[in-house]
Amino acid sequence: MTRARILPDREVEEHLLAEYALVGGMDEVGRGSLAGPVSVGLAVVSRTTPAAFPPGLADSKQLTPRRREALVEPCRAWATDHAVGHASPAEIDSVGIIGALRLAGQRALAEVATRGHLPGAIILDGTVNWLREPAPLTAGMLTDEYPLTSGEEAAAALAAPPVYTQVKADAHCAVVAAASVLAKVERDALMAALPDPGYDWARNKGYASPAHVAGLARLGAGDFHRRSWHLPGLDRATGTVETVVADAPARPAARGRAHWA
Repeated sequence: MTRARILPDREVEEHLLAEYALVGGMDEVGRGSLAGPVSVGLAVVSRTTPAAFPPGLADSKQLTPRRREALVEPCRAWATDHAVGHASPAEIDSVGIIGALRLAGQRALAEVATRGHLPGAIILDGTVNWLREPAPLTAGMLTDEYPLTSGEEAAAALAAPPVYTQVKADAHCAVVAAASVLAKVERDALMAALPDPGYDWARNKGYASPAHVAGLARLGAGDFHRRSWHLPGLDRATGTVETVVADAPARPAARGRAHWA
């Protein structure tokens, strides 16, 4: 039996637009990957954004790769502004996955802020407000591979707007669905373009597929792996082959450093 696709609407964003001139939708991709960046998509809508969003828009996980790619330009044209922020494997190892999500989200906000489109409120998929920083995190991190913009725009973006969390917002809310599509397509392209000695990045996008696990068993951890995570079949301390594991979920381990070239 085929599960019916959930169709998004604009109810939540239109409610917020009664109070805020600009509203952003945010979604992440790559959180559970063994390798590569974690990425956060941001789509911004205004009171003049067309009521009709792109036909076929849905949570990116419900769409085929071809359909996601076909929706990118319509989503960009529909939204007032958009951005995708990334945090590298080294940053994930350094500050943890929640801190890396926050950093990627702040980078997306900083980008739209440079164009005068910092949202007054954010709709965030899920139940946890990982965008709000509980303690100083990003000082000294403005000159790495995915830099925040400098100056007043970055400062404004780091003071995150009010956040409204919603379970399955990427399926129910059009602006979050658009952010989901943009983030997924951009990160998939980044992973497919990586130098690949045998991990099958183009197919698995860094997730724990059988081919990826087999590559880890042959090659050990590479430059793009999250070395602070429990990588299947590898010794956590060295990233070298320990015992081949057929399949295992990725989960954060002790923090270390990796390199994102």
